[in-house]
Amino acid sequence: MISRNLLVLASIVFIDMAGIGLIVPVMPSLIQSLTGQGLDHAATWGGWLLFTYALMQFLFAPVIGGLSDRFGRRPVLLATLALLGVDYALMAFAPSLAWLFAGRAISGVMGASYAAANSCIADSIPAERRGAAFGMLGGAGATGFVLGPAIGGLIGQFGNRLPFVAAALLCAAGTVFGWLRFAETLDPDKRRRFDPFRSNPLGMIVRMARIPLVIGCLAAIFLMQLASQAQLSVWAYYGTAKFQWTPAMTGMTIALFGVMIVLTQGVLSGKAIARFGAVRTATISLLFSIPSFLTLAFAPSTPVVILGVIIGAIPGMCFPAMQQLMSPCVAEDAQGELQGAIASTISLTAIIGPLLMTGVFAAYADARGIFFPGAPFVVAAGLMAGAVTVLTVTLLRHAGQPSAA
Repeated sequence: MISRNLLVLASIVFIDMAGIGLIVPVMPSLIQSLTGQGLDHAATWGGWLLFTYALMQFLFAPVIGGLSDRFGRRPVLLATLALLGVDYALMAFAPSLAWLFAGRAISGVMGASYAAANSCIADSIPAERRGAAFGMLGGAGATGFVLGPAIGGLIGQFGNRLPFVAAALLCAAGTVFGWLRFAETLDPDKRRRFDPFRSNPLGMIVRMARIPLVIGCLAAIFLMQLASQAQLSVWAYYGTAKFQWTPAMTGMTIALFGVMIVLTQGVLSGKAIARFGAVRTATISLLFSIPSFLTLAFAPSTPVVILGVIIGAIPGMCFPAMQQLMSPCVAEDAQGELQGAIASTISLTAIIGPLLMTGVFAAYADARGIFFPGAPFVVAAGLMAGAVTVLTVTLLRHAGQPSAA
């Protein structure tokens, strides 16, 4: 039962990330066709579409988590995945930019199913073995991140609406698969009443602040993910400005990072946690993020960049380890709330990060001034140093706190 559920959960997370990736390659051309504007304006609209998606995830991840604590994981997961498919189908026929914005908003809400998926791990797997399962879901998401854009780029050659159709069909297939194979993980007697105060970002912060280890880990996650926005936001621009990368080279480096994350988070994290413990795995693996970002910042050539990418995949083991440490601190009827808090924290960085990192890049990418395209990665290294400090202090003080009832 547990192994079957894990397979279904991994499939759902994969479909969620692959669906997002499928439409990325065609968004510029689709926006241009809807607006009649050039690529520069299309990029601006694309940024606002990403902002809309991240904002909705930030607001609704606690809601989805709270609903899964009330009604169970299975109905929430299946409903969000099915509605996500309907949304992609509607966007496939979007007649205007306003429709795309509405679609991205709905996608952000339904994409918050991450909270319910990870809650299933806490429901059904003993605390000491959850890290490996969390890592497996992370690896599935990374696989979708790698394959989605590649497949979307191929399909998009035949029409910039077809990837949306493919994403809709993928969601429909995942919903049917989950309906047939996924068993509920949250017992009815462990469910709680849905509380609007708890199921929003502000209430989430108040609630989690009562648990020192959890709020400390959430602070570290915020700094970690904010630093990671340097790669997500300026990678293509950085490679083009500093090394004259072609789009193919940019795609290859992104794919390499995705493959490495699949390996470290999906495969090695469970083994490391079992061998060294969650505390050591989290703190030691996260340390590698600092030299990774500094390597990227000052890299003199593409091979050195690739070395930085490989080193930067090692911290992928940190996140599953932190999830294993946090989940026993929260009551069984609030695991969805915890996962919603994590998802909202990550989404908040997706709102702030692109503006911060692209602003830093623009300030130092002008050849008339100080030309330093790697500047965002220096900022990221500083943020990661803060994350390492926060996480280490938190775990030293509170790693032994008793589990919640």
